[in-house]
Parts: sequence; C-alpha cells; structure tokens
Amino acid sequence: MNFTDQQVVAGQSAEQPGPAAAAGVAVVTGGNRGIGAAIVRRLVHDGFRVAATSRLGTEAPAGALAVPMEVTDGQSVSAAFERIHQELGQVSVLVANAGITKDTLLMRMSEEDFAGVLDVNLGGAFRCAKAAAKPMMRARSGRIILISSVVALYGSAGQVNYTSSKAAMIGMARSLTRELGGRGITANVVAPGFINTSMTAQIDPAAQEKYLGAIPSGRFAEPEEVAGVVAFLAGPDASYISGAVIPVDGGLGMGHEG
Repeated sequence: MNFTDQQVVAGQSAEQPGPAAAAGVAVVTGGNRGIGAAIVRRLVHDGFRVAATSRLGTEAPAGALAVPMEVTDGQSVSAAFERIHQELGQVSVLVANAGITKDTLLMRMSEEDFAGVLDVNLGGAFRCAKAAAKPMMRARSGRIILISSVVALYGSAGQVNYTSSKAAMIGMARSLTRELGGRGITANVVAPGFINTSMTAQIDPAAQEKYLGAIPSGRFAEPEEVAGVVAFLAGPDASYISGAVIPVDGGLGMGHEG
C-alpha cells in the first residue's frame, strides 16, 4: 500500500492532499523533530506529498511518509530516494535539514569531532542534493533548500566544526545555482537564529537572557516561522530566487548576510 492509499506510518492516516498536491513531492531530512518537523507539517498543510527522513525512519508528523535515511551513507540516501519515488512520486523539493553538533574549543576538538560534523551536515546535504537533482533535471524544475544557521554568518566560539559546515552551505547553494539554474532548479539557504526547541530549552536561563539581549526582536523564533520561509522558497512565488541566504533570526545577524 503506498501513500496514495492514505496509509503512511503505522497508526497514522494521511490528510487529504490540498490543492498544491499536484505541485510536487518534498523530502525533508531530519524531519522527525524540531525545525524539521515544523517544516514537514507546513509543507503537508500546503498540499505537498512529504517524506520525513531520519536515521531510524520510525516516526513522522501526521500526513508524511517516514523514511529511514543515514545521510553519511550514499547507498542509504539512494535507497531512501528510490523508495520515496516509488511511494510518493518524483521529488521536486529537497529541504536538507539534518544536522548535528559536537561543540568544544578548537584546542580540544578532535579530528573525529570536526570530520564527523562536516560529514553529517555538509556531506549529507551534498549526497541528498545529488540524489534530488537527478529527477529535478529531468523535470527541468526543482527547489533545493539548505538549512544553515546564523552562526555561519558571524561565527561562534566552540563551534569551528558546526559553523564551517553551515557556512559551506552558502557556497554549495550558489554553485548549485550556477550549475543547475538553467534547468529550472533553484538553490537557496535559510539561516535560522535561536529557535524555541527542546535544545534551546536546555540552555541555562542566564545564558538565555544574554542571547535574548543580543536579538533586536527580543525573543527566540518559533519553528513555524522558519517553516514559513521554507514553504515560500518551495512555492511558485520564489521561482526567480536562487543563491540567496535568508536569515530568520530576529535581526541577530544584521550586516553579516552572505
């Protein structure tokens, strides 16, 4: 039974596709929680047929297809995209959101700490973009959206690995734009600031106050605010936007946009 038969995840039923359903199939890596889950929910709401990938692939927001994918393994990525193609159809939108952190100061950071974060965050985006580009090139249409971070624009002590991986996404998106733009494919970067998720909830209250003091809007963003920007880039109104970096940070990174 495939997605069109309405059975998506054990115990879940897909919502009826909205008017945009015919517009395409979206893949959101790391789509089972946090910002990724908010993006999945928004794209489902907008009528996309959505695959939410994660390492185990055992859960996804309602209306989405849960798919296991290890973004550091090219064969796993290929198998996941093949399953998505079979169950949902040809991929037209990729949101490369999967990422990890291994924060520590430079002098304490091991080779494994550095390489591991880059392999997931940057290597994963590369592998997924390569897999997604194939059907997009055939269709001469597609959207590649890379989820970066505001720290990629101005740096962060203790995050040399993470900031490097996220900053490199800007170069990736712009190179993809030059390489694939003539085939109707756009590639853009969304750079969130501090977002209200389970991770930020664990930040010490004193540290939270310090961060809030640096944000002109005086608050952390909600995941749905990031999802709204992604939905715009995935839609028809963004067809002439490519190679852009869109911050969703309440003004925190003003003047540092790539």
